[in-house]
Amino acid sequence: MIKRLFDIISALLGLVLLSPLLLVIALAIGVKDGAPILFKQTRIGRQGDPFTLYKFRTMRPDSESSGQLSVGERDPRVTDIGHALRKTKLDELPQLWNVLKGDMSVVGPRPEVPRYVDLYSEKERKVLQVRPGITDAASLAYFNESEMMAEHPDPERYYIETIMKDKLQRNLDYLEKRTFWSDMGIIFKTISRIFQ
Repeated sequence: MIKRLFDIISALLGLVLLSPLLLVIALAIGVKDGAPILFKQTRIGRQGDPFTLYKFRTMRPDSESSGQLSVGERDPRVTDIGHALRKTKLDELPQLWNVLKGDMSVVGPRPEVPRYVDLYSEKERKVLQVRPGITDAASLAYFNESEMMAEHPDPERYYIETIMKDKLQRNLDYLEKRTFWSDMGIIFKTISRIFQ
């Protein structure tokens, strides 16, 4: 209950205080790259329920048809504005709306697309017992995930076999030890990492 109350207050404050920035980003995308402003994607949430996740669009329209993973600087699908948004993680800000709706939490395992969740083992599916989050310890460990994948000849295989497995284990560890204060620590570390 405390976590959900914190999520609601944080999302409301974030959306209100950051509204000028959200507007500037939306206008920049609209003027430079056109519509749509937002990228919508089905992700798997708590108890395995699908939901629509929102981000600022950072790729050219219909880019997802050529693969759901981005491979950093070498990915030609990412727009100029998209590169800047991804580097600063500002493309994730619309997920505050997901938090307000109850699809997500501020801190929790990052939600995956259905095709990758289908690969989870029974043990790994325990991460679906909680609301997914905007940030988590695994995201901090893989802050430059796209660039890491870009160094491999088969980025998707590397993601599935190495990165995703390690992130899931980190999230399982998180579930065993999570507290309100550990969540606060992850939030402050995320903010610190963004402004490095």
